[in-house]
Amino acid sequence: MASYDLALQLGADYIEQDVHMTADGALVVMHDATLDRTALGRDGSATGPVAHKTLDELRRCDVGSWFNQEFPHFARPEYPLMTVPSLDEVFTRYGRTANYYIETKHPESYPGIEEELVRLITGHGLAGRPEATPWGVVVQSFSPVSLRRVHELAPALPLIQLFSVQDSASVQANLAEVRSYASGIGVFKTSVDHGLVAAAHACDLCIHAYTVNDQRAMKRLVGFGIDGVFTDLPDRLDDVLHARRTRKRATLG
Repeated sequence: MASYDLALQLGADYIEQDVHMTADGALVVMHDATLDRTALGRDGSATGPVAHKTLDELRRCDVGSWFNQEFPHFARPEYPLMTVPSLDEVFTRYGRTANYYIETKHPESYPGIEEELVRLITGHGLAGRPEATPWGVVVQSFSPVSLRRVHELAPALPLIQLFSVQDSASVQANLAEVRSYASGIGVFKTSVDHGLVAAAHACDLCIHAYTVNDQRAMKRLVGFGIDGVFTDLPDRLDDVLHARRTRKRATLG
């Protein structure tokens, strides 16, 4: 939650949720499929797959101490109090004050994850109109099967097909199929060139790149006409966009 608070403070347009399903069917927000890298437990239980734990067991894990240890210059005493949040808790905390970019992680391992995801989005009143901008909720996945299932359950929900590291031509070859169920694509930053951006837009697909923290790369991607980027440093991207707008005004003037 601390990372979301800071991201919104820094001007992020969306906060991202990597979603897994617990042993008792709850959706929780955590990047890794296992607890071992970022979780600690008093009794040594904070190990193994998220899918093997109940929501109550995950709530007893400390998921902040690892950050203090890895990034001591950013450490804060309150971070060890952080626990694994459920998606329901994230929606409850931010409501309509934030936009959500949700990824179903390893959905083939979690039967029913798409149904529970749509239920939560709908239950919190976050399923906005697809023609509205910005979209209030976006769902992304590397799994076309998962995205097609979400599309069946909620046809109006904007979906993003993620691609692993590939060249531009390989991604372009899939665009005609992707447009049948998705609103856009998410690609690795080095996959992007003018041709891919043009091809995506020609298919009425938006194009987002991940994960971009270097300002030189941000400038390059913005120059290609990309629609958005994933970044750990939204203030850096804001500086790039502000400088670009200033230059355009100066040119027009």
